[in-house]
Amino acid sequence: MTGQSSNASAANTPKPQATDDKNNKTLTAADVEAYLRDHPDFFQDHLPLLDILRLPHPAGGAVSLLERQVALLREKHRAMEHHMGELVERARDNERMGQHLHELAKTLMRAENLDAVLALTQDALRNELGAERVSIRLADREVDDLHALESGELSTFDPLFARGKAQCGRVPGEMLDVLFDSADDIGSAILMPLGDESDRIGVLGLASDSPDRFQPDMGIYFVTHIGDLLAESIRCHVERTHAAA
Repeated sequence: MTGQSSNASAANTPKPQATDDKNNKTLTAADVEAYLRDHPDFFQDHLPLLDILRLPHPAGGAVSLLERQVALLREKHRAMEHHMGELVERARDNERMGQHLHELAKTLMRAENLDAVLALTQDALRNELGAERVSIRLADREVDDLHALESGELSTFDPLFARGKAQCGRVPGEMLDVLFDSADDIGSAILMPLGDESDRIGVLGLASDSPDRFQPDMGIYFVTHIGDLLAESIRCHVERTHAAA
């Protein structure tokens, strides 16, 4: 009897449960973050939590998660409005520049001779583009001394023709000295080669006293088109002059 009682008692005694390390693992902030990333609609099913959770506010104090989310959305909205404003302003600038190019093309078409081409282009660049100083110097062309480049001066622009496109911002002083009477007070400039290395027509220069007027990273799309228009107009008038002779 005693043996049977002992066996029954042992059978009724609860057996020790195996420890489940996975279930007893301490929940970390990383676990919570990972879960919320995997379940982005969690708060949609637990809306009351949005009013309970508190977050620090940049201005001090604390706000609910919902209020913080609204504040973040407003900040994003303001940033998008600012970005859209910049895009609209850039589009307006491009439209104005396109109109300037159109007017310059018509002006060059009306020019009667090479001297008129140079004079009208300089006036257009000053009046329509707001360039403070404009210089057009030509190589091997029958123009007045004001616009002529001597062979020694032309070699100064070898790097510009090798570059094959406009150079903006701070440009070499020796180039400015050739284009402008006094380059000491020039803060920034744009130099545009007219033609290419095989047919060096000349150089177009725009200068400003302000160092911020022409920046190295500014777009050269319109300046390039201006140079192309001017170079082609010069070629046409030179060919007409030679044909008439």
